Amino acid sequence: MQYFKVLLVFFLLCSASTGFAQTDANADNKRSLVVIVNPTVQQDSISTEDLRLLLLGDIRFWKGGGLVTLLIQAPVSWERDTVLGEVMKMSEPQYRQFWISKVFRTEAASGPKVVLSNEMAGILVSRIPGAIAFVDDAEVPPDAKVLKVDNILPGEEGYPLVFK
Repeated sequence: MQYFKVLLVFFLLCSASTGFAQTDANADNKRSLVVIVNPTVQQDSISTEDLRLLLLGDIRFWKGGGLVTLLIQAPVSWERDTVLGEVMKMSEPQYRQFWISKVFRTEAASGPKVVLSNEMAGILVSRIPGAIAFVDDAEVPPDAKVLKVDNILPGEEGYPLVFK
């Protein structure tokens, strides 16, 4: 029995040290949000301010025509937390209340459409004219139309949607 206790403690210590090493290694890694849109969207770039206005529902039509359909990840996803916290400067309850009030005041017919994954976002963006979504840079669909943000593509120096 003593042998198993020692073995268990050893295993836990090894697991803990491995976990800390991975956490420290990942601390320097940065992730990017990539803005993808339906291929029918004529824009190739969007400013960070227009992105914010789009998320607030204040921009409802694309330059060049077409209705914007905003797709946003479900609560507790990294993408949604980052969009709300870093881009919108809002908490989840604030964002929900904002959209409930906007719909209640009839300033919008409905809030953003919720997607459950980056894969689902990619599929819906490709099928819904005017759709826009934010996906993790590691999960951009191969055939997605990626918008430049402030005229900078993801991966280029100065891209504004890079976060820890």
